[in-house]
Amino acid sequence: MPTLPSLFKQSSSKKSKHSPAPKLNPGSSSSQNQGTPPSSPDKKAFHKVKDRDREGRRSSSYSSKRSSKYDRDSHPLNLPPDELRRLSAMSQMSDQPTPQPMDIDREFTASPTPAPSSPVAAAAAAPAAFPKTNSEQEPRPAPPPHRYTTSPPPPSANYAATPEAAASAPLTPPTIDAESYKAAGNKFFKIKDYTQAVKEYSKAIEADPRNATYYSNRAAALMSANRYVEALDDCKMADELDPGNMKILLRLGRLYTSLGRPDEALAALGSINPPATARDMQPAVSMRQHIRQAQEILDSGGSGSLVIHALNQAEKGLGQRVDSPRKWRLMRGEAHLKMGNVNALGEAQNIAMSLLRNNNQDPDALVLRGRALYTQGENDKAIQHFRQALNCDPDFKQAVKYLRMVQKLERMKEEGNAAFKSLKYQEAIDTYTKALEVDPSNKNTNSKILQNRALCNTKLKNWKPAIADCDKALQLDPSYTKARKTRAKALGESGNWEEAVRELKAIHEANPSEPNITQEIRNAEMELKKSQRKDYYKILGVEKDATEQEIKKAYRKLAIVHHPDKNRDDDQAADRFKEIQEAHETLSDPQKRARYDSGEDLIDPSEMFNPGGGFGGHPGAQIDPEMLFNMFGGMGGMGGGRPGGGGFSFASGGASPFGGMGGMPGAGGGRRGQQYPGGFPF
Repeated sequence: MPTLPSLFKQSSSKKSKHSPAPKLNPGSSSSQNQGTPPSSPDKKAFHKVKDRDREGRRSSSYSSKRSSKYDRDSHPLNLPPDELRRLSAMSQMSDQPTPQPMDIDREFTASPTPAPSSPVAAAAAAPAAFPKTNSEQEPRPAPPPHRYTTSPPPPSANYAATPEAAASAPLTPPTIDAESYKAAGNKFFKIKDYTQAVKEYSKAIEADPRNATYYSNRAAALMSANRYVEALDDCKMADELDPGNMKILLRLGRLYTSLGRPDEALAALGSINPPATARDMQPAVSMRQHIRQAQEILDSGGSGSLVIHALNQAEKGLGQRVDSPRKWRLMRGEAHLKMGNVNALGEAQNIAMSLLRNNNQDPDALVLRGRALYTQGENDKAIQHFRQALNCDPDFKQAVKYLRMVQKLERMKEEGNAAFKSLKYQEAIDTYTKALEVDPSNKNTNSKILQNRALCNTKLKNWKPAIADCDKALQLDPSYTKARKTRAKALGESGNWEEAVRELKAIHEANPSEPNITQEIRNAEMELKKSQRKDYYKILGVEKDATEQEIKKAYRKLAIVHHPDKNRDDDQAADRFKEIQEAHETLSDPQKRARYDSGEDLIDPSEMFNPGGGFGGHPGAQIDPEMLFNMFGGMGGMGGGRPGGGGFSFASGGASPFGGMGGMPGAGGGRRGQQYPGGFPF
C-alpha cells in the first residue's frame, strides 16, 4: 500500500501531458486548513482524485479544453478502435512494474470480482470498486449520452473482444426473412385482398429474386385481380427459374387461355410430365376448335352469323375484362360485312374504329373500315381508306385489291350513267351489265346498278327484263324504295295494273312520306280502270302512240277480214266487226281519242261533286284538281256555256281558275284548247 500515492502522482503527471491541469478549489489547499489534522496518504490521494473529477464536471470550459484522444465522458461503445485496443492491452499487462489506474480500482474492490473481458465490462465495474464515503451520498450526475464519432460504429453488440477480431469484423446487414413476406401474402390471398397479396409477394421477390415460388404466387394473385398480362410475365419467369414445375405450367396454360392464346396454352400444358388431364386441357382445346371453325367458315364464304356464333363461344374462355385478340375482332368485322345489313355494317364500322383508336396506322383496320364504307355506297371515302392503308404498308395486298376494284366499279358506273343521260339506253344496259361482274358480293352497289338497268329497260319497253332486274335489286336490298316503284311501273305497263296498285299502296304504308306516292297510286288506279274496259288499241292491233294513218290502215285491213258479209257462217263476226268500228270511231277522232286516253270517259260526273254541290277546292269534292286539268285540256277553264241552261258556265275573264277558255262540250259551246294525249303522266 505505500506505493499508492506515488502511483496517483504518476497518473496525474501523465494526464498533464495532454490537457491543462484542472483548477482546484481554494478550500482544498492544505495551506488554508492548518487546523485540520493531516490525513493518511492514501485517503489524501483518494480525495484529491475525487475533488479533481468533481471540479472538472462543474467547469463549463472543461470539455472544450481537453485534447486527449480519450474522452472520459464518452460511452465505451463510442471509443475509437485504437483506444479500445489500447485499453484492452493495458488491462492484460500484469508484468508491468508500475500499477495502472484500472489496477487501483480493483485494489479498492471489496469483493473478489473477476476482471472484465472487455472495456465495457471494466467501465461498468469501476464505479462500484470505490469505497463508500460521505461524498458519494451526493446525487451523482447522469451518465453522458451516446456520442457518435467519426469512425463507424461496431456492426452489432456482439463484437469481438480482442483487438484483432474487432478490426476484422464484417459489416453484415440485418437478415430479411422472405418467407415471412410470402406467409403474409398467403394470408392476404386467402381473404381475397389480392392487391396487398401482390405487395407482400413483391417484397419476398426483392428479398430472394431467384425463388420461382414467389413469382408463381404473385402470378396467382395478379390473375385473381384480373391483371392477366402482368401475371403472364411472372409465370414465365417462374417457369425459367423452375423448368418443368407442374403447378407453374398449369397456371401458365390457364393464363394463355384467358388471354385468347389457345395454341400457346396447349404447348405449355403439353410439356407437363406426367401429361395434363383432359379436364385441364379442355378450355384451351375448346377455344382453339371454335376459332378454327370461324376461320373455315370465312374462308369457304359461309354465313356471317355462323362465324359470329363460333367467336362468341370462343370468347367464353377469356378472362374477365380481357379484350378479344386483334385477330378475333378482325374476323368478327369480316363476318358483319358478309351479313351486309345496316346494323351489321354499323358493327363492322365500330370494330374498325376501336382498332384504329389503339393504332391509327393499323392497315387491317383501315381496310376493314374502307370495305364497310364501300358496302354502304360511300366509295369516295372507301378509296381514301384503302390509300391510307397502302401508305402504312405499300405491299398490303388486300388494300391493293379493294382499291382497284372500287375504282373500276366507280368508273363503269359513271360510264353507264352518262350513256343513260345521253338517251343511249342499250349502251347503258351493256355498261351496267359489265359493272355487275366487278364485285358480285357488294349488295348495296349492285342493287343500285340493277335498278338503273331496269330503268333503261322500261325506256325501251322491255317490261319483263325490267321486272326481273327490280326483283334482283330487292333481293339484295329489300328496303330499296326506288326499285319497288320502278317495278310497279313495269308491272302496270306490262298489263298488270292490279299488281301495280298493290305494290304502290304497300310502298305508301311502309313510307307515308315518300314523295308523290299518293299521286302515283291515283294514276295507277285510273290505269287499272282503263285496262278493264275495251282496249281499242288492242282491237285494232296498234300501239298507243300510233299515228292517224296507222290507225286507218289497221281499220281497213281488219274491216275486210271481219266484215259480216264475208263471214256468214260465223255468229261472232258481227260483234267483232262492231268493236272494230267502235275502236276506229274513237281513235280516229282526236277529241274522243284524248278523252279515251285520259280516262275521262270513265269518270262519273257525280264523283266530281259532293251531294251538297260545291266544286274544286271545297272540302266535299271527290275529284282531284289535276284530273280536271287533264279533262279540260290543260288550258284555262270554261266559259260561254250553253245559253239558256245546262252545262257549266263561268264569266269570261272572271275569277275562274280555268281562265275563260271555251266551254264544256254541249249544245251551247265546244271544247277548245290544246289536247294532251296519252293519259296521266307516270
